[in-house]
Amino acid sequence: MAAAASQLHAAEKTPEKGRDASKDMPLGIIMGADEPEKSLPRVKELGFSTCQLSVGEYSSKLALRVKETLAKYSLKPTSLICMGPGNYAWNFYEGPTTIGLVPREMRAERIARLKKGADFCHEAGIPAVHAHFGFIPENPNDVLYKEFIVAMKEVARYMKDRGLSAYFETGQETPVTLLRAIEDIGTGNLGVNYDTANLILYGKANPVDGLDVIGKYVRSLHAKDGFYPTDPRELGKEVPIGEGKVNFPLVIRKLKELNFKGHITIEREISGARQEADILKSKKYLENLIRTV
Repeated sequence: MAAAASQLHAAEKTPEKGRDASKDMPLGIIMGADEPEKSLPRVKELGFSTCQLSVGEYSSKLALRVKETLAKYSLKPTSLICMGPGNYAWNFYEGPTTIGLVPREMRAERIARLKKGADFCHEAGIPAVHAHFGFIPENPNDVLYKEFIVAMKEVARYMKDRGLSAYFETGQETPVTLLRAIEDIGTGNLGVNYDTANLILYGKANPVDGLDVIGKYVRSLHAKDGFYPTDPRELGKEVPIGEGKVNFPLVIRKLKELNFKGHITIEREISGARQEADILKSKKYLENLIRTV
């Protein structure tokens, strides 16, 4: 009898298939904001209500301009993508030694950059900073893992003091490793920007199954598609949504089961007219899934 009651209670909590979650999962795009008065209106013109922002140089003056422009066009900022300084190599050989806070080289400068990004977010009204924080070592006894945890605690506490969250971009480590790092850092303001394609491009996980591991920490999602790597030196290939290995119907259904109420940001890693066309096509595809699966 108790087991039956428990199953009934669980069923009541699980969203029904076909539930329209469009208000829970607003769509957005990534947009540069160095000249917000010129770039941010385009977000609205394309039919989006949210955006992730990237900025070259942080200043209080620019933060105010960004805040005012977002308000003018009724746009909701979801996070600031904060990377650098220094070289980032997006492959399996140089990537682990150049990306994020795991490599010792540039670590101090990147911590300083993240803190400046946090100050910018605080002034501009952006709720979170997110980044590729590096190829987090799989072995928790690795000295670089331990150093990374210390570095991230410093960054996360700085952000927490300013009322901000820090989002890990997925891909460069397995979901289990990311879960371990979040819990070891333990500042309470950490989340995940779940990039569906990166988990495939880096060969780390199936994005549907990965949600079983870190779904409770997912605060935003990069809608992106791609193929697993076949060259052990290079990442897999990114492709338009619906043409790769990501099972988006199952991803959206899983997010509903997790009662996800974050933002879905469409990412297409090319430039020019093709990028915009692919984004708009993906927007229609995802809107339909969010309403129906």
